[in-house]
Amino acid sequence: MTLPRFLARTLMLAAMCLGPSIAHADFKLDPRFTDANGDMVADAPTDPSKQIDPDTLIFSYTPVEDPAVYAKVWQEFTDHLAKVTGKKVQFFPVQSNAAQLEAMRAGRLHVAGFNTGSNPIAVACSGFVPFAMMASKDGAYGYEMEIITYPGSGITKVEDIKGKKMAFTSETSNSGYKAPSALLRSQFGMEAGKDYEPAFSGKHDNSIIGVANKDYPAGYGYAYNLKPELAAKVKEAFFSFNWDGTALLKEFQSAEPPQEKFIPITFKETWAVVRQVDDAMGVSYACK
Repeated sequence: MTLPRFLARTLMLAAMCLGPSIAHADFKLDPRFTDANGDMVADAPTDPSKQIDPDTLIFSYTPVEDPAVYAKVWQEFTDHLAKVTGKKVQFFPVQSNAAQLEAMRAGRLHVAGFNTGSNPIAVACSGFVPFAMMASKDGAYGYEMEIITYPGSGITKVEDIKGKKMAFTSETSNSGYKAPSALLRSQFGMEAGKDYEPAFSGKHDNSIIGVANKDYPAGYGYAYNLKPELAAKVKEAFFSFNWDGTALLKEFQSAEPPQEKFIPITFKETWAVVRQVDDAMGVSYACK
């Protein structure tokens, strides 16, 4: 039986609904990083002795319901990454956003795809440098948020959620908590913890609120302290990868819009919408 669905919004519409008067969140990098060029991401260390050039690059994709399956989905890409960089590449199946953030912060993760909501924290605290995201062949990207319920729940409109429990994914997820919470507050005057009780399931497939199975768009990037020549080759691998006939295309082309190639992005510009949502939610970028 098809579940009733309502409150569908795109990521860009979510930001627009928050109002043009809301400024970007007070974003600051951890003091151990520098940003001399003002692009809002950590600069590569100027001291060559602090730059890393590992024999094996560790790559991870944002946590999903079955990380082992995604090792196969990404195999053709990691093979390509190995060929372009001349390095061995190992897929790291992370179990949570927190584990992925900590792995990069600790130097155990070199190239990664962080989900939308985790990107600002990854940049601020882990030295993540995002430079690409998935998009359709015509350059379209984004995702749709939906609130779903079951037949007979008595919830037929958004206002019916008041006084009830509502399942989200995690507090760091943009689509699974921050953006919908901001929309509920700005459009319907409903505050999490006051007008409804939020619960966190950990994954979209465990939750009644989701983004068509996955948290799009993820931002792909590398650790700030990679040797610049190696970082350049990592970027080259993303933009030279041929998606045709690959498991990656098969997995992601059913998204809306389809994910069919990597396109260049900047954290400063592309993630401005997410920082705006964070600002509305009172998110702190202080690193623990």
